[in-house]
Amino acid sequence: MAAMAERLILASASEGRAALLRATGLDFTIEPAAIDERPVKDATRQAGDSAISCAIALASAKACCISRRNRAALVIGADQLLAAGSEWFDKPANLVEARAQLASLRGRTHRLATAICVAQAGRPVWQAASEPETTMRLFSDAFLDAYIAAEGEQLCGSVGAYRLEGRGVQLFSRISGDQFAVIGLPLVELLEFLRERGALLG
Repeated sequence: MAAMAERLILASASEGRAALLRATGLDFTIEPAAIDERPVKDATRQAGDSAISCAIALASAKACCISRRNRAALVIGADQLLAAGSEWFDKPANLVEARAQLASLRGRTHRLATAICVAQAGRPVWQAASEPETTMRLFSDAFLDAYIAAEGEQLCGSVGAYRLEGRGVQLFSRISGDQFAVIGLPLVELLEFLRERGALLG
């Protein structure tokens, strides 16, 4: 484990984000933020704001929610939205919805609006965002069905119903941008912030 000068909390239930942080050797705990995302998303759409603006607002809300209960800690909040044209995609509620999302995205290019916020004492102290762009190939229905059968309910935990760190990489013909952000965190930027702050020793 990397030596930490301040306690670090991940305010997310995402296994992908936790795995990214563990792989770096960071010492952290997990305390998912249970917030109602719908009002933030609705307000953002009504205002005509971008998907990345919405992701930043949600990441900040999650970080601050947990930070108010852990005021001395650095709390990492994150959010990700998938935008394909004017459409925004949420995590699928079930495998039927997952299949419909993947069929809709097939052959199209989309952006993953990925945001991160670090809060302390209930207030944001740093944030970053990234928008990697990916193109799904024109895979067959047979491949889609086999993919869903192999991945199962894990697909319902990922926006867009895929995990790049698993079989999901086979869905794509092109990936442009930060692959850590595709999984759910602008990781390099986060580590640089922690080093500059002195929270991450070394």
